[in-house]
Amino acid sequence: MLSTITAREMMVSNLITLSPNMDVLDAIDVLLKHRISGAPVVDSDSRFLGIFSERSCMRFILDATYEQLPSNVLLPFIDSDPPTINENTDLLTIAQTFIDASCRRLPVLDEKGHLIGQISRRDVMRAARTEINTTPASHATTGLYLSALFENGERPV
Repeated sequence: MLSTITAREMMVSNLITLSPNMDVLDAIDVLLKHRISGAPVVDSDSRFLGIFSERSCMRFILDATYEQLPSNVLLPFIDSDPPTINENTDLLTIAQTFIDASCRRLPVLDEKGHLIGQISRRDVMRAARTEINTTPASHATTGLYLSALFENGERPV
């Protein structure tokens, strides 16, 4: 059942993370090298501080151009208040969070605010697809639905 799958079961825990004191240009290089759209920023104790994303890069480019920034330190350019979830958050709540927040990834935090993993939209899609594929009731429901369509002379698109 979809509502019983938790973030702990779906999350990726081997993450590329960034340090708040690193140079913004080095952080951009990390995103480009690893072909990722963003990465969590954590302090030396693995406490989650925010996300540095493609959007953050755009902010840096504009600020560097218009304000002639004296510093390239990463911390001022991170999103420090993105949506987060805990390891016990269920799949349906995670899916709703993705819809409400329009983000690409959700950091998974423990009760002390430490980053323990991350979930992407594709992780949710993969988990839901696997669960739906292995649930006999879903096959029966899908079959009944398709049978009803064909009886009414309709074709699924």
